[in-house]
Amino acid sequence: MDQKLNSEKPIFSQIAENIESSILDGSIKEGEKVPSTNEFGKYYQINPATAAKGINQLVDQKILFKKRGIGMFVTDGAKEMIFEKRKKDFYNDYIIPLKAEANKLGLSKEELSILINKEEE
Repeated sequence: MDQKLNSEKPIFSQIAENIESSILDGSIKEGEKVPSTNEFGKYYQINPATAAKGINQLVDQKILFKKRGIGMFVTDGAKEMIFEKRKKDFYNDYIIPLKAEANKLGLSKEELSILINKEEE
C-alpha cells in the first residue's frame, strides 16, 4: 500500500490498480490475504465503501476471491491475468495512438522502429 492516491482517476480504480501492482511486483503473492476495506480506509483516510468498490472490481475480474468471514485473497494465476490485461491496455492506450500519429507523419515501420529504439539524449 505504498502508492499514493491522486485526483486524476477515481479512488476505487486507484485502489484496484495499487492491489494489482502489488501482485505484479510480488509484494502480495497469489493465495495471500489482501488488506481489508477498513485497513485501506484507515491507511488512505477514505471511506471503506470506496475501497470495497475497488476490491469488488478485482473480485469481478476473478483476481481476488472472498473467504467468508476471513477476507479477500489473491487468486492463483492472478499475476498472469493482470499482466495480460495490462499488456492489452498498453497496446490500446499507447501503441494504437502511436501508430496513428506515425501514420499522420508518414513514418515507415522502419523509421518508427528507429525512433522507438533511439537512446534518450
